[in-house]
Amino acid sequence: MELVGKNSISFLVIKKVVWSITFLTLLKSVNAQNPMAIHQNAILIDTHNDVLSSIIITRQDVGKRQTTGNFDLERAKEGGLDAQVFSIWCGEDYGKGSAFKFANREIDSLYALIARYPNKITLVRNAAELENAVKQQKLAAMIGVEGGHMIEDRIDYIDSLAKRGMCYLTLTWNNSTSWASSARDETYKRSSLANVGLSDLGRQIVHHLNDLGVMIDLSHPGVKTFYDVLAITNKPVIASHSCSYALNPVPRNLNDDQLKALGKNGGVVFINFYSGFVDSSYNKKVAVFLRKHKAELDSLTKVYHDGDLANIRLNALYKSESDKIRPPLSMLIHEIDYIAKLIGVDHVGIGSDFDGAESYPTGMNDVTDYPKITAELLKIGYTEQDINKIMGGNFIRVYRANTGK
Repeated sequence: MELVGKNSISFLVIKKVVWSITFLTLLKSVNAQNPMAIHQNAILIDTHNDVLSSIIITRQDVGKRQTTGNFDLERAKEGGLDAQVFSIWCGEDYGKGSAFKFANREIDSLYALIARYPNKITLVRNAAELENAVKQQKLAAMIGVEGGHMIEDRIDYIDSLAKRGMCYLTLTWNNSTSWASSARDETYKRSSLANVGLSDLGRQIVHHLNDLGVMIDLSHPGVKTFYDVLAITNKPVIASHSCSYALNPVPRNLNDDQLKALGKNGGVVFINFYSGFVDSSYNKKVAVFLRKHKAELDSLTKVYHDGDLANIRLNALYKSESDKIRPPLSMLIHEIDYIAKLIGVDHVGIGSDFDGAESYPTGMNDVTDYPKITAELLKIGYTEQDINKIMGGNFIRVYRANTGK
């Protein structure tokens, strides 16, 4: 078997022990390019899933199989998922005094899930613990805090979140903080921003995250913030759920120069599955869909008290109609291929944004569909070693470089 990836953890992992060694050897000798065998042998790590925000509202038990949403522990196992970074998120309407509290509430919900299903999922804090979880056939759970506003301008709150397991901090969400500007605000509100890029406090925060071994996530911050971080960080960074601006020019995607700078830093961009980031024609099509069903969307928003979740439910309600505006799977594969060719296969990974959006490419319905990506990459010439890196090896390298373990 292949090692996880160049410069990553140097151990051989047979991650599905339920397959006997004899059977696995036979399978690989019969067809070395069997997509499912290659997929199952890879360590699959998804760097962004928003299910915790969803279950706080829906109260679903994702330890058991669900008929809605994109994630539960049963389907994750079927899809070959070995490690998941769970997003800790709240919107910009959560101000000081409530955002940090809500972050901890979401972390509590993950802790509760782990306590209910200790044989299926475990919290990990570094690459060595991730290795042990894979050996034990448990989903390795990690915590990504999506939005610097959740630390409420307090460095001690970073320490608190890190102690609870935060593996990365997304410096901003769509809203800027007092110390870092977001991609949305740099694009649409630049002239009104009190600070563009990192402030002195922002630079202190970057240094502190480096010292703690917490990865810096640059998926939401603006271009100025992006380069300000790269100028001072002493660790490789990530973009936990982004795509290519050249393929779809939306503020949340990274342009070619940013991608090249991220690659030079040794970092990784994890590809977002959201249709609006993958397909440049999607936003116009979905706008027509939403206008048509505005009354239903307004009603669902009142029920769920959350516009994003209401949008997800609306798409499920009119599935046959919403399916028609989803991009093809080939567009998602092209995102991976474009960035891999631009900056190298060592700098691409998977950051689905499952349970955080209303639409994904055709065929990507939930976590059972990850193997389709492996199959498509094999078709266009990617090797098993390449796939091992994209599926999880690249994440492990950066994670280890930040934590030292």
